[in-house]
Amino acid sequence: MDSKQEIAATAARMVVEEGLEYGPAKRRAVKQLGLNARTPLPDNEMVEDEVREYIALFCADTQPGELAALRRLALVWMERMAAFRPHLAGAVWHGTATRLSDIHIQLFCDDPKSAEIALIDHNVAYEPRTVTGFQGEAVEALSLSSPCRELGEAVGVHLMVYDHDDLRGALKPDARGRTPRGDLAAVRALLA
Repeated sequence: MDSKQEIAATAARMVVEEGLEYGPAKRRAVKQLGLNARTPLPDNEMVEDEVREYIALFCADTQPGELAALRRLALVWMERMAAFRPHLAGAVWHGTATRLSDIHIQLFCDDPKSAEIALIDHNVAYEPRTVTGFQGEAVEALSLSSPCRELGEAVGVHLMVYDHDDLRGALKPDARGRTPRGDLAAVRALLA
């Protein structure tokens, strides 16, 4: 097994068992494996393949139900934020989420403050932060905790606020030809 494959496999375990995001999991895997900090990292596709393999081996009995619960909760938030053209992204969209995964919803707003105002109007407690967007740019994220009755615990929901014009570029297929995010109709179709 080459070092990239070993890093990907170790990172995948951390993603599934600890709910880590891919970047931090890859960096921690390098440390855990005792590799040089400059060791080339695997790409996210390689980590995702390992995540799928890990889930198939160790979580095949629980993961489908957990994923469905997360998708249903995502749909609730997408419906609440429907005015802002919500699109589900990340592990919940791609089907690799477990109960430890957060929900990532991208909003495409005419006015970037309007989504924040909508949360305030509905008395939703959230924390604003800046994250890296899908084109490498700084994007505001409104992070909140939402109870998930099906899982019996709170789930992190991150609403990334993009400009309305970013929607065109957001729908381009990824390196594997997959749609990197889905709108309300697409998420409803996944659950049907």
